[in-house]
Amino acid sequence: MKLTLGISPCPNDTFIFDALIHHKVDTEGLTFEVIFADVETLNQKAFTGELAISKLSFFAYFHVLDKYVLLHSGSALGFGVGPLLITNSGITLADLQAQPQLRVGIPGKYTTANFLLSMLAPQLQNKQEMLFSSIEQALIDQEIDVGLIIHENRFTYQAKGLKKIIDLGQYWDSLTHCAIPLGGIAVKRDLPDPIKQKVNRIIRRSVEFAFDHPTSGSAWIRSKAQEMSQEVINQHIRLYVNEYSLDLGSEGRGAIAFFFDEAMRRGLVPASDKGLSWGV
Repeated sequence: MKLTLGISPCPNDTFIFDALIHHKVDTEGLTFEVIFADVETLNQKAFTGELAISKLSFFAYFHVLDKYVLLHSGSALGFGVGPLLITNSGITLADLQAQPQLRVGIPGKYTTANFLLSMLAPQLQNKQEMLFSSIEQALIDQEIDVGLIIHENRFTYQAKGLKKIIDLGQYWDSLTHCAIPLGGIAVKRDLPDPIKQKVNRIIRRSVEFAFDHPTSGSAWIRSKAQEMSQEVINQHIRLYVNEYSLDLGSEGRGAIAFFFDEAMRRGLVPASDKGLSWGV
């Protein structure tokens, strides 16, 4: 049986899925057609139910509860892993309140990063959606005033002369004392339960292999990461791949449920009769 699998080319995803994709672990008879795309593109594909299995932002997942359920393995959660709000000028946190017209570059409407920004500064409505990797240059070129960065850009912005306004991961932690749910792996709701369970086992097996053989996929991971240095790739993996990637556990599921309740309370996600569901 072949299933479509959507992941990003970022090192955390390629590190997790290397063993699955390259048959380094038992895939129990399943094969995968892998589609690489940035997370907001994957979010959009989830809205149409295009992929059988997909990485997607948790904020986006809350919009597709009727189509997908979450798996326990493969997620990105943690403390100190949140998006950063940065600038190329002297803009401060206070200026966000005083200047609601500021131009903000965001990595996608349905990213967890944008949800956190909406919590912090709901008055900022002049948002421009752009590929996450282009936000730094847009700031340098003065096309935007403030940039919301995710992924490896948290390791590169300072070298480009850009300045941090606030770490939204720390902001979330100060409010909730919960791990921040960034992205998860979701599987189509209408797949048979034994297939969902099999997929979760395979992904967990792939994560375990990656932890046990951390350099096994290095060349392939770097080929997908393109312009990143090996040092940044290693930092990226260490930050975003952790015990929650192996299994969400009760703490991870609790953090996601808290996030869901907060999004519902703020009216930022549609009502659904499905609620949060787990694939196994």
